[in-house]
This record gives sequence, C-alpha cells and structure tokens, in this order.
Amino acid sequence: NVCIKYVQSFLLLAWFYPSHALYFHIGETEKKCLIEEIPDETMVIGKYRTQLWDKQTNSFLPSTPGLGMHVEIKDPDTKIILSRQYGSDGRFTFTSHTPGEHQICLHSNSTKMALFAGGKLRVHLDIQVGEHTNNYPEIAAKDKLTELQLRIRQLLDQVEQIQKEQNYQRYREERFRMTSESTNQRVLWWSIAQTLILIITCIWQMKHLKSFFEAKKLV
Repeated sequence: NVCIKYVQSFLLLAWFYPSHALYFHIGETEKKCLIEEIPDETMVIGKYRTQLWDKQTNSFLPSTPGLGMHVEIKDPDTKIILSRQYGSDGRFTFTSHTPGEHQICLHSNSTKMALFAGGKLRVHLDIQVGEHTNNYPEIAAKDKLTELQLRIRQLLDQVEQIQKEQNYQRYREERFRMTSESTNQRVLWWSIAQTLILIITCIWQMKHLKSFFEAKKLV
C-alpha cells in the first residue's frame, strides 16, 4: 500500500510539476504574467529566449543584442522576491519560501520603436520546478557518482519533492476548509440577520395595523 501510495504521488507530481515550455507574444509596453503553484522551499529555474517579427522574411528571427527583458517574481503574499533586468536571452532562478501561487511576469525594457516595427515579439519560456532543475550529469561528474549512485540520488530527490507536494496539498486542503467554514459561518449569520429583520418588520406592521384600527375605532 505504501509503494502504491508513493507511485500515485509520483504520478501526481509528474502531472503538476513537469518542465513547462511555452511561448507567447507581447508588445513594447505589454506585460505578460503566469501563475505557478509551488510548494515551499522549492527551486524554480526559468529560461527564455526572444524573437522579433521580420516583415521581409515573414518570420520570427533571433532578437538583437540591444533588446532586454525585465523579470519580476511575486510570492503568494505579493511580495517581490526577484526583480531584475536580463538580455534578449536569459535564465532566472529563485527558491520559494511560501507555498502557493507565485506570479512570474516578463516585459521588454526596450523603448526603441524600431525594434517593434513588426509589432510582434515572441518569448519562448521554459520553467523547471523542483527536482527537474537538477543537472544530474553535472552532479555525477562533480561528485564522481556511479550510475547506481546517481539513480539513488534521483530517487531521493523525487521522494523529497513528493513529500513537499503532499505537504502543499495538505496546506491547500486546510485553506479550503478554513474558507468553507468561514463561508458557512457568514451564511448562518446572514440567515439569522434576515430572520431578525423579518420578525422586527412583522412586529412593526402589527403595531401599525393596531394603531390604524384604533384610530378608525374598529377595535
């Protein structure tokens, strides 16, 4: 059962934390942001490269050296943990200290309209999370590990990342439970408030009707 549990957790981890490779288009002053759900104490490596649209060849070509990109990372508390200027191709690294949704934003720092003459800038972004950030061939060469030792090292890293993912899932469940309890409590108090308003309104109407009947000498 324990082995099955770890296999299921590993499959879940492989689903949530592979290498995310994508590309998107931005304008000169446009900012693009994406959200990554990351456990705490997890390393993240992002690599990007940019291409500019060329009207003559009708295709995207490598960007000029003068083009730069600004990368900004915010943690779940909207605290900036990385804000730095890079070149047309770059690599950024950060470690999460708070579990939750991290915001990764990129935008060009160029003010040269000539660079955007075609109106298109393509950014290729590759994000690696957790044990996917490890360069195992380099680790094996540095620490002089055998193939078996390297495989054990990979398995240990995977187990550690699985534990972080499980802790993060428990954290999410706890936050969801707290939100549900808070919502239910608010609904209960709102129902009580509605009932009190209804009772007060009925009492006022009864008194008003009684005064009306007494004024008309009907009672």
